[in-house]
Amino acid sequence: MGEKQNLENINIEKDLNKNEKELKKIFKDANDIIFRKIDAGQNKKTKMLLVYIDGMTTKEAISEFAVQMLMKDMDLQSLEKSDSELQNAIANTNIAVTEIQALQTIQECIDKVLSGETVLLIDGCSKGIMLSSRGWPMRGVQEPSAETLIRGARDGFNETMKVNITLIRRRIRDPKLKVKYMQVGSRSKTDIAIIYIEDIVNKTVLETVEKRIKNIDIEAVLESSYIEEMIEDDIYSPFPQIENTERPDAAASAILEGRVVITVDNTPSVLIAPAIFVSFMQSSEDYYERWMPSCVTRMIRYLALPIVMLLPALYVAVTQFHPNLLPTQLALYVAASRANVPFPPYFEALLMELVMELVREASLRITSPVGSTIGLVGGIVIGQASVAAGLITPLAVIIVALTAISAFAIPSYNFSTSLRMIRFGFIVLASIFGLFGISLGLCLLIIHLCTLKSCGVPYMTPLASFVDNRKDLRDTIIRPRIKKMVHKPKYLQFEKEKGK
Repeated sequence: MGEKQNLENINIEKDLNKNEKELKKIFKDANDIIFRKIDAGQNKKTKMLLVYIDGMTTKEAISEFAVQMLMKDMDLQSLEKSDSELQNAIANTNIAVTEIQALQTIQECIDKVLSGETVLLIDGCSKGIMLSSRGWPMRGVQEPSAETLIRGARDGFNETMKVNITLIRRRIRDPKLKVKYMQVGSRSKTDIAIIYIEDIVNKTVLETVEKRIKNIDIEAVLESSYIEEMIEDDIYSPFPQIENTERPDAAASAILEGRVVITVDNTPSVLIAPAIFVSFMQSSEDYYERWMPSCVTRMIRYLALPIVMLLPALYVAVTQFHPNLLPTQLALYVAASRANVPFPPYFEALLMELVMELVREASLRITSPVGSTIGLVGGIVIGQASVAAGLITPLAVIIVALTAISAFAIPSYNFSTSLRMIRFGFIVLASIFGLFGISLGLCLLIIHLCTLKSCGVPYMTPLASFVDNRKDLRDTIIRPRIKKMVHKPKYLQFEKEKGK
């Protein structure tokens, strides 16, 4: 920090050799930093220095033609004027660069060079010039593999932040769409953009997000998950409090609702704040299909929710503590099938759940076409072999398989992972207290969810506050028709608008 403060205090000298010496001292042993000296002007009397990183700049942007045009057309007397006058003087030349900026300190020069820009230093001038020249190999706009849809746009975010912002702007051509740039990471200096619509965003949420990002003190940000973890309200909660997506249409939809979108350079996952319980149960495709099939699909997801969390725990509780709740024939079948199984029901359920998690984790580490096959074959083979060996009952295999399939019905991977993690807690409670343990766990879970917040917004809204926000219930379990969706969520409106 002390070194950075010193560099911020070092102004650019008029002597070009001193500036070059200082920069070469800072970039010592960095062989990809290019220092290129040029004698420009009609009589070749003007010396200037270009500094950039090889591989992070476009050659056209820093061509000799552009720089020579700059030096031919520009009056050197104007170089000692103010920053704005200097920029205007450069802009009035025929230089083929889209963006320019005057620099005053060595630290500003370093930051620009490391972010892929080219810095131009001129002998006799106490200011540097940033020439926009960012350009590096990047992945094209492709369909996100983790959020595929039957109907909908096929483009997805990639690792370049400005491309991601462009994809959002293509969908919202509103001058009130605002983009605020920030940098996080004392070493990585990762670019971050906060995107929102000025007249519909909740100002409290926006200020909370900005404040939390400004307060982040970290060396490097390599993925948007770093930001997600640093700005969420409760880091000990198993539930995600910030949404993420790789789909531009999903991000644009969130912005139009009044939420805040955060894009992070070098990552295709975009963050959305605030995130509430019902938003994790919604998919972009809900709004692309006809409303009636979408309603049925969404209700099936809500049906899958208790199955993912509770079905193995209910199996343990009923078979171990409450077999009298089963029909007589089913109770006799369960008792007969468990006669030769050496493990109690809770161990049986935990064992199968752990095996399923291992298969799921292994399939993620293998290339996608082979991974899905190995996951399917592995589950079938292990299940059949376990039943044949007498380690588990066929009913346990059916329950674990149904639970695993239901988990895939949850649109959000993060939310689904949280439910799977909670499932183990319910199995433990059911193995100790039976149905009473499951009831106890549900009470604790509901209390936790009702006290949880996302950027100050209650996590269970509007389900927990339906008396005040009845209109918000329209787009929760049932998807309304498009023309009925003109109402924006009340929990995202300004305080003065809530009373209307």
